[in-house]
Amino acid sequence: EPELLASCYRRSLELAAEAGATSIAFPAISTGVYGYPKELGAEVAVETVRSGSTSVERVIFVCFDQATLDLYQAKLSG
Repeated sequence: EPELLASCYRRSLELAAEAGATSIAFPAISTGVYGYPKELGAEVAVETVRSGSTSVERVIFVCFDQATLDLYQAKLSG
């Protein structure tokens, strides 16, 4: 499942770049609502975006609660 999630982020970044977008926003998907481990969902999101080669300059992660925001901030600062 982590590879499938990573593939979604990569493809979204590719499509954004193809459309000429310089920024993109992602909701905090796979962070626990349907039982997927929050830590893993955030880790996949952050690591996939960091490791991607794209012309997109700005990525915004939209978090729906403080706990998710704290998790993303920890992953982004680590």
